[in-house]
Amino acid sequence: MPKDPNPQSKIQNQKFFDAHCDTVMRVFDGGLDFVAGQDRAHIDLPRLLAAGYCVQLFAIFAPKSQYPDRDLRTFADDIIAVIKGWVEASGERMRLVTEASHIRDMCASEGVVGALLGMEGADPLEGRAENLAHFHQAGLRSLIPAWSDNAFSGTCMGSGGPLTEEGAKLIELAEALRVMVDVSHLSDAAFDQVCRITRRPFVASHSNCREICPSPRNLTDEQIRALAARGGVMGINLSADFLAPDTMVLWNAIAGPAYAAAHQTSDPAEKRRIREETQAKLVQIPLPPAEWITRHVQHAIDVGGEDCIGLGGDLDGITTMPIGITGAESYPAIADLLSEAGLTARQVEKVCWRNMARVYAEVLG
Repeated sequence: MPKDPNPQSKIQNQKFFDAHCDTVMRVFDGGLDFVAGQDRAHIDLPRLLAAGYCVQLFAIFAPKSQYPDRDLRTFADDIIAVIKGWVEASGERMRLVTEASHIRDMCASEGVVGALLGMEGADPLEGRAENLAHFHQAGLRSLIPAWSDNAFSGTCMGSGGPLTEEGAKLIELAEALRVMVDVSHLSDAAFDQVCRITRRPFVASHSNCREICPSPRNLTDEQIRALAARGGVMGINLSADFLAPDTMVLWNAIAGPAYAAAHQTSDPAEKRRIREETQAKLVQIPLPPAEWITRHVQHAIDVGGEDCIGLGGDLDGITTMPIGITGAESYPAIADLLSEAGLTARQVEKVCWRNMARVYAEVLG
């Protein structure tokens, strides 16, 4: 059954704009009934509505490294079709967001949530920037060029290499089409290039502060300042190992060797076995307290200002979250944590939805 939002939330009628989740991929694992809310997922439609979400970005996740035997363009089309099917089946409780006016409508409405489409890793473009036009026509409005190293860019967990020539073309085309450029997962070198190439704001949809937790998936203070100077926004990722440094150390000791072993085999069954065994070990790591969320938010505000920080929980794409955070139903509790940490009511609103709504409306036009 759907879970209710935290009934003890002290902030009433708080809205939420979350810039990244992987929930749609649960459909391909089997068993997700998103519209009815009957599954183990972190997110479903009843919980989004009950918690007060105005917009949720759904990631289209189809990297070659994870799906080596699939036709990725067709697979990405299928993922988009699933999300549009949810919209159709929602009875007007969820609407597709493709332009700025849609974002403004969702943020001013109650009882309805906007669905943004974002691609996490541009592998379905088959190495050609021009193929972005196909997905833009299908409703795509946000793009992470690479999740793992690909024809467009190196990544922070991969080679660390820069954008390729085709990757630079992809950034330019994304701007021309008014598709949000998202730098989460990109290497530091690629981040610097995005700063030089882009003219509009860009986002790091689900990345935390490297000064607080030294994962390469998190942003340095210099990067936070560069993002803020462009008018961009970073979204706090709720994965425990990107929040708390002690958790990261324990996590890496398990996940590092497993990741290497998985890349040494081409057998899908063996990859699945390694993944399942690794997940079973990772969930045994002690969870950090939820206050780590506020530490990252406060640090981002200190470094880049109160307009540069939002939420990008990475729900249904992560294994563990801090103590007491279980899914979409926990977002009102996050608003409470921010308030209790000393943020003003206006700052809490900015983090929870206003900053992401502003930057996406500006880019979508």
